[in-house]
Amino acid sequence: MVKTTSPKTTKTAKRFLVLALFMCGLSAFLFFDLGSYLSYQALVENEEYLRRAVAAHNLPAAAAYVGTYMLAVALSLPGAIWLTLSGGLLFGVWLGGALGVLGAGTGAIFMFLMAKYVLGDALRARFGPRLVAFEAQFNRDAWSYMLALRLLPVFPFFLVNLGAALVGVRLSVFALTTYIGIIPGAYVYASIGNGISVLLREGRQPDLSLASRPEIFGPLVALGVLALAPVVWRRFKDKQEH
Repeated sequence: MVKTTSPKTTKTAKRFLVLALFMCGLSAFLFFDLGSYLSYQALVENEEYLRRAVAAHNLPAAAAYVGTYMLAVALSLPGAIWLTLSGGLLFGVWLGGALGVLGAGTGAIFMFLMAKYVLGDALRARFGPRLVAFEAQFNRDAWSYMLALRLLPVFPFFLVNLGAALVGVRLSVFALTTYIGIIPGAYVYASIGNGISVLLREGRQPDLSLASRPEIFGPLVALGVLALAPVVWRRFKDKQEH
């Protein structure tokens, strides 16, 4: 007789696995004191060392960068913007942007899974029936909503990760919209990071307001609005039918 694993046992196993991975990530972050590198000052002080490390050990350095970014996002630590800038500074615009997308996207997925399997029941119990109607409405057009939320920096990154898990967005939809949606912003900051070597040597801070200028922020808003076009069209069709 073949024993089958109950859904409850499977869910518990997933919960412990995600929690164990979270604790391992947190321990690694604290042990290696990675938080001390998530600042402009750390970038100034370690620029030359980091450049030499990347030049001498390109692949391991890229892996370490992605891992650090992933941990920072998964643990919702402040300073992720400096990681994106340092990616452009150390690896160039194209590779730095790609590595930033990989690290941030993977970290977001890990946080999503943690929220879903570890915190999900408690959060859903707290919001209860109020969540049901919104959940059904959101998941009807989850792809469009998630893509718009990633393209438009209206809500904090970690809040979108938690909210998506709370309303039951499918992992495949969450992952794809996250990776695709953060590409434009990642390359904007990687481009800024690629050009700050001179500023670092002069002890000046880069002008991060560049990312909010109309000529840069405008296209991101346009992409976010475009992502919502299918939702508007569906609402229009539903209205016509009724």
